[in-house]
Amino acid sequence: MDTVKTRVAVIGAGAISPTHCQGIRSHQSAELVAIGDTNRERAESLAKEYGVPRVYTSIDELLEDQEIEAVSIALPTYLHAPIAIAALEAGKHVHMEKPFALNRQEAADVIAAAKASGKIMMVGMNQRFTSEAQSIKALIDRGALGEIYFAKAFWNRRSGIPSFGTWFGDKKRSGGGALLDIGVHVLDLCLSLIGNFEPVSVSGFSYSKFGNRGLGEGGWGRSEKLERIFTVDDLSGALIRLEGGVTVQLEAAWARHQESRDIHNVELFGTEAGASVFPPRLYEFGNDGIGYRISEPSSSSARYGHFNRFHNWIDAVRGTEAPECTLEQAFTVQRIIDAIYESATTGAEVSLAGSESPS
Repeated sequence: MDTVKTRVAVIGAGAISPTHCQGIRSHQSAELVAIGDTNRERAESLAKEYGVPRVYTSIDELLEDQEIEAVSIALPTYLHAPIAIAALEAGKHVHMEKPFALNRQEAADVIAAAKASGKIMMVGMNQRFTSEAQSIKALIDRGALGEIYFAKAFWNRRSGIPSFGTWFGDKKRSGGGALLDIGVHVLDLCLSLIGNFEPVSVSGFSYSKFGNRGLGEGGWGRSEKLERIFTVDDLSGALIRLEGGVTVQLEAAWARHQESRDIHNVELFGTEAGASVFPPRLYEFGNDGIGYRISEPSSSSARYGHFNRFHNWIDAVRGTEAPECTLEQAFTVQRIIDAIYESATTGAEVSLAGSESPS
């Protein structure tokens, strides 16, 4: 048995960073050795909570530490690409919080750096690793749904805008609002379940109707509060056409009037059956087409028994598992998001037909 552990640092000590610390520490072959954040108080507090021996307030110094083999980036979106590239150039493996980057050009730059470094780089799309998603994926892989021709992917909150004044509401630092924050989750999950990352066209819409009035704050976000601005979307979506005639309907809202506080799901419609991910349900005709059957699939056939994106990344670093989310897939999701915002701005459908190389 290999007793040498992979030494990992978490860069960023904000609200999402405990999830990174917990995920890394739960892997028996990983050791969390450092926390990096320009805010010393926050970094030291996180390090104390998780028993991490070293704290860096200079990211350059952290990346110069030769004992650190891999870094997990838990930073605002505008820092994703530059820190990832610096880490890869310093010879570190990289796990990155979603979304990938501010735009597809930044994403392409990261991918080029990853290929040049030869290191493992992965965007951690956590929804793929849930037991619910894995149980539905197992059904799809064995053909239970037949040809999937239509899907709905949505994550809608009644009042869930991150804290006003933080980077989330500033388009220059976040890249976008609800679509990049929570829409990216269900979009990625939907495409991965269908197994189709070949977009043909996008017709998008985007609104800012609550945040710009100071309404809908949900409290998420521990970042420093600066100028109280809101220049992002609080509701966006699109009709996305994929190769093979598949259509995806996407919605993402931080704030809107609705009965439920928070609803999110991916619904899939196939020629032999339909499925819901949250909760996992299979919908199909009964035997010989008589009656109708709704069943709850088991997660016993889950591909990733650890149900953990950090475990997948660390196992990939150690060479025992392939990254679940490939860089090409992450780049495609970024392309689609860029196209949604473009379409929403111009009012015209955006063509994505044909491949676009990220390198």
